Amino acid sequence: MKHPKVATNQPTAAVVLLLMLLLAPVSEATIACSDVVKYLRPCVSYLGKGTGKPPAACCSGVSGLASAASTSADKKAACECIKTAAQKINPNAQAAQALPSDCGISLPFTVSPNVDCSKIG
Repeated sequence: MKHPKVATNQPTAAVVLLLMLLLAPVSEATIACSDVVKYLRPCVSYLGKGTGKPPAACCSGVSGLASAASTSADKKAACECIKTAAQKINPNAQAAQALPSDCGISLPFTVSPNVDCSKIG
């Protein structure tokens, strides 16, 4: 008895390829500027005065932002948002630069209206 030839199943291959594309890591930023602003809103008063220690709510927001901005695209988007916001609120430069370390958190950029966000990797 002859066995029928097995034809390649092109629709199945197309579906598998489509799934691979959909499940591949996306390089677009998923963090919205509105989220970045929410994270850092408790820091505005501290950044304006530039004295004392940042409040716990501020450090909690910085920590949340550091966790939320996990990809390079997210970090760049967060940086651009912070840069724009910093241009509007004109923070105390020393307080802004020290904010992450004062909260015991590492950010890949400084909170500054002059930061070069394109250098974030």
